[in-house]
Amino acid sequence: MSDGRQEQPDPARRRLSRRHLLLGGAAAGIGAAGAVALDLAVKAGAAAPARTAEPMVSGSDTVPFFGAHQAGVDTAPQAHASFVALVLRDGVDRAGLRRMMRILTDDAARLTQGDAALADSEPELAVVPARLTVTFGFGAALVARAAGTAPGWLKPLPAFTVDRLEPAWTGGDLLLQIAADDPMTIAHATRMLLKDVRSFASVHWVQPGFRRSAGSEKPGTTMRNLFGQVDGTANPVVGTDDFSALVWGPADNPAWLTGGTGFVLRRISMDLDKWDKLDRSGRESAVGRTLATGAPLTGTREKDVPDFAATTALGFPVIPEYSHLRRARSEDRSQRIHRRGYNYDDTPTGTAVSNSGLLFVSFQADVDAQFVPIQQRLDTLDLLNQWITPIGSAVFAIPPGCAADGFIGDTLL
Repeated sequence: MSDGRQEQPDPARRRLSRRHLLLGGAAAGIGAAGAVALDLAVKAGAAAPARTAEPMVSGSDTVPFFGAHQAGVDTAPQAHASFVALVLRDGVDRAGLRRMMRILTDDAARLTQGDAALADSEPELAVVPARLTVTFGFGAALVARAAGTAPGWLKPLPAFTVDRLEPAWTGGDLLLQIAADDPMTIAHATRMLLKDVRSFASVHWVQPGFRRSAGSEKPGTTMRNLFGQVDGTANPVVGTDDFSALVWGPADNPAWLTGGTGFVLRRISMDLDKWDKLDRSGRESAVGRTLATGAPLTGTREKDVPDFAATTALGFPVIPEYSHLRRARSEDRSQRIHRRGYNYDDTPTGTAVSNSGLLFVSFQADVDAQFVPIQQRLDTLDLLNQWITPIGSAVFAIPPGCAADGFIGDTLL
């Protein structure tokens, strides 16, 4: 029914009609061929519909589980990781350890390939492996229960003056390093593995950490910690003889550890609120590198070799003797490690703005010969000690990998 008002033409239809009228007038003047050409020109000048690119999906990417070495050591670091330390229950003997590691190995192998664990109650959550790796480490107590010989370095680190270790973040009998590019994948894998182990061990601590999200930076970009500094520039290159010697050995380790390595985790609290009070030049002097590029103060690029002999016009070292870079370096190239750190960011307490830090993870064939000398130099004189405090510490032996018909730790058990 009409309400007495005149229907207004649709503006879009009005514009369309004018366009056709214009084209019609032009056609009358220049002929049919010209009209076709003009119409094509109009169409060519119109904006082409946007083409939607297919999103990059990497959740199906997998890392092989079986092999001579465990994955998660020389694997390109994933965006997220969770470190879980367990304490063995009383009465778990060598046979019990063998059963436990068989179960854990079987489910870890499944989950890392995007398959559900054997008794997975949520199998739908297992289909996105996102480069999941599960790496197992043995503490001294586990090796003793297995009646094995522990390497001499498998013990708590020496006491350092900067340490303020808290029992809640220190020690453990069995380590699970669970890493992936997706935190949901880690959460599911962690739950499945802890269900496997609950009759053998109890959880001592869980420490989750993060880096930049997958795909947000070019592969191979050195991570940054929450101070904004690059962290891990001097790492040995994976796949080289240098890496193999530093990480896999040979070292004076028992035969069951051949193909394995040593693991150190230090939970380092970083006083970001105090760091905020330091100007940029002070921060760079403390680190020994420019914050923008990560280059040493004597260079222009991150990988430049620092020149510790260089001095300013006043005769002072360009890279201060108390800087972190200078204290961490040694003339002895055997005193190096492979770092694989992650940041943590917990809920602040009191009037603090932050409760953050670094999960400093290092792999080395011999903890005493490689890690301890570095830490002793940093303990003696490192300006960064004004802003960082180690509050957790743990040492584990990472056994070698295994074949598909074996299990992690079968060289010991």
